Amino acid sequence: MISWLYQTFFQPRKLLSPEEMSATVDKVNAWIKEKPIFVASKTYCPYCQATLKTLDELKADAYVVQLNTIDDGSDIQDALYEITGQRTVPNIFIGGKHIGGNSDLQELKASGKLDALLSDL
Repeated sequence: MISWLYQTFFQPRKLLSPEEMSATVDKVNAWIKEKPIFVASKTYCPYCQATLKTLDELKADAYVVQLNTIDDGSDIQDALYEITGQRTVPNIFIGGKHIGGNSDLQELKASGKLDALLSDL
């Protein structure tokens, strides 16, 4: 935990070269395309936990990347921002379509549209 705090707040982040960013964007786009449900998340985020709970209750098998537990998590978050314009987590994709965050997912669930999206997978 202490090393995470140090790395997060005190250690300068290495910025990616344009080529490295392009490769990261390609990797994220591959997940979006190949995974029926892709969620970029962070373990300590209550909105992420609510999203994962909702998907679990609906028996929806999501591919989840916990950005705060992997070395390139910040780079992936930057790539997601480049792709979607959204930097916050959770960042949710269903069937290759950007859903948004937890409030967007809950809105889809409340309207009954989430079940339809999931049944199309």
